[in-house]
Amino acid sequence: MRLSALAIPLLLLPATVLPAAEPPEDASGWRPLFNGKDLDGWEHIGPGKLTVNDGLLQTEGGMGLLWYSREKVGDCVLRVVYKASSPVSNSGVFVRIADKPKDEWDAVHHGYEVQICDNPRIDDFHRTGAIYSFARARAGAAKPPGQWNTLEITLRGPRILVALNGQAITDFDPAQPPPERTKDYEPERGPRPEMGYIGLQNHDDYAKGTQVYFQEVSVRPLNESTAK
Repeated sequence: MRLSALAIPLLLLPATVLPAAEPPEDASGWRPLFNGKDLDGWEHIGPGKLTVNDGLLQTEGGMGLLWYSREKVGDCVLRVVYKASSPVSNSGVFVRIADKPKDEWDAVHHGYEVQICDNPRIDDFHRTGAIYSFARARAGAAKPPGQWNTLEITLRGPRILVALNGQAITDFDPAQPPPERTKDYEPERGPRPEMGYIGLQNHDDYAKGTQVYFQEVSVRPLNESTAK
């Protein structure tokens, strides 16, 4: 077969490699930060880890932080779909982390943690949906271990509002005096920026069977109903 003179130079041209595209928004404006395949866009710090198995993020090992390093977020709604393996499973969603964390405790003391833990022995300031040790969460919205829960965290100016499975459970205004800090591991008091990094916590190295799994981490801008 004869090739035309015009076709030969085209065959010799190097292939063009296109840059990876950001995940697109869906019809409702949600933009996924976790792609369900790997940790692209995320970094981990600390002795524990989060791994991707069968499309889910899974906590493992000791204390650690998986944080989204591509951008800081300000006013928005963050949606996190998770399930716990047992009532004592422990994790959290960090928001407003001031700077790139130097260790796993940076987010604790320089951000806010939306707690994930339904141990019946803990109080309202430390249960799922609470702004850990700053603002209480109403009980009763979490589903039993093994079932999926949806956290929606609204960042609106300085305030943080948390809904769990469609039920509003926390309204945190940092202008209000926080409870006294009683433990060394509880967050340092003081202001946080309104624009910061987000992250997911893997907690102490509990016995097997206390993992927390994350199916979705997505973000969308505030709309008219959530901006009020």
